[in-house]
Amino acid sequence: MNKKKILKIGIVMDPIQFIKVEKDSSFAILLEAQKRNHQIHYMEMNDLYLKKNQAYARTRCIRIHKKTTNYFNFIQEQNISLNQLDVILMRKDPPFNIEFIYATYILERAEKEGVLIINKPQSLRDCNEKIFASLFDKFTPDTLVTRNISQIYNFWKQHKDIIIKPLDNMGGASIFRIKENDLNFLVIAEIMTNYEKKYCMIQTYLPLVKYGDKRIIIINGQTIPWCVARIPKKNETRANIAAGGTAKIQKLDKKDWEIADYLSPILKEKGLIFVGLDIIGDKLTEINVTSPTCICEIELNTNISITSMLIDYIENQIY
Repeated sequence: MNKKKILKIGIVMDPIQFIKVEKDSSFAILLEAQKRNHQIHYMEMNDLYLKKNQAYARTRCIRIHKKTTNYFNFIQEQNISLNQLDVILMRKDPPFNIEFIYATYILERAEKEGVLIINKPQSLRDCNEKIFASLFDKFTPDTLVTRNISQIYNFWKQHKDIIIKPLDNMGGASIFRIKENDLNFLVIAEIMTNYEKKYCMIQTYLPLVKYGDKRIIIINGQTIPWCVARIPKKNETRANIAAGGTAKIQKLDKKDWEIADYLSPILKEKGLIFVGLDIIGDKLTEINVTSPTCICEIELNTNISITSMLIDYIENQIY
């Protein structure tokens, strides 16, 4: 049997020195890649650049260690054309802003030269995590995307209990619940829309969030049968772990499977290989495509290796 090729795997992520190793999905993916002796090229956004119509980056080859301190070291640094890499994982966390979009343009140049990019740069641009979900309105709560305060007011008066959130953030940041007769409606609407200069998303409040905001992982169209239900802490609307929520591992229910089965082929066709669905009760609220998390929690509590599935997919595409 021929020995498998050692792949050159690039990753674009936030500074590794600030991650929480025990919960970081990017770190878990890199551990699996390193276990298979692949060469890891670490990059941050500042490292990407275009020169003479060619995509380049400063990369640092990295070794990582499964411990909570001194968990990585850089081996060597080089400036290379991105077409020297076999695959690049785009794992930069939101905000989804113009700088993020510029980075996808650079990665798209590498993609055109044969580099596998996960997730596909065009789809990262096209599939905003909030707005993309609204395409599938048979699964979503009533939703409004606007920057017009009068429209938000009318939606609030109709539904009486709403959630308002930015289109470009993550981790529960800047999410507000506005209940019926809330005297703070106007100031919240002004802040969230920056006085009608910025779009935001408004949805009906889902009381079933108290039982968990479920994160369902899909790898190359294959749904993981266990999910992470993120339970909000007492007197908190947001269930995100980053906002203090706690994680509970549970099996997907019938409605979860219905939503995942419907979306999986669509995601795969768009080159969205690693995706996280957010479902509250039986309602789809977001489709996370930039840097989905919750791998570690599922792998720790089940016999499923999501990281193996992802690296298997990469190897099958390259070999």
